[in-house]
Amino acid sequence: QVQLVESGGGVVQAGGSLRLSCAASGRSISTYIMGWFRQAPGKEREFVAAISWSGGTTNYAGSVKGRFTISRDNAKNAVYLQMNSLKPEDTAVYCCVAGRVAVSPRPSDYDYWGQGTQVTVSS
Repeated sequence: QVQLVESGGGVVQAGGSLRLSCAASGRSISTYIMGWFRQAPGKEREFVAAISWSGGTTNYAGSVKGRFTISRDNAKNAVYLQMNSLKPEDTAVYCCVAGRVAVSPRPSDYDYWGQGTQVTVSS
């Protein structure tokens, strides 16, 4: 079992930045593909980004490409999401995920999910 706990969310003005962290416990994440999804009120869950176990391959949703950067530190058992140039439409609960299938945008490819951290971007 892998437990995932997110932190770093908050309220920020449009154009600002936030860095989300995901701390894993229970197992080493070094052999897991890690990712982030988000869900805004009244909207479907949306893929944000994913990263391979080595960090050599990443995948981003078109809506965040060029603004967000996913990274990982296997020694610290942690994953990060650096979010720059934030927009009001980025407002959502952001969840960290872990899986072993692929660096994929499909929720079904991830076995473990955190509870999420709220990000609110004011205009």
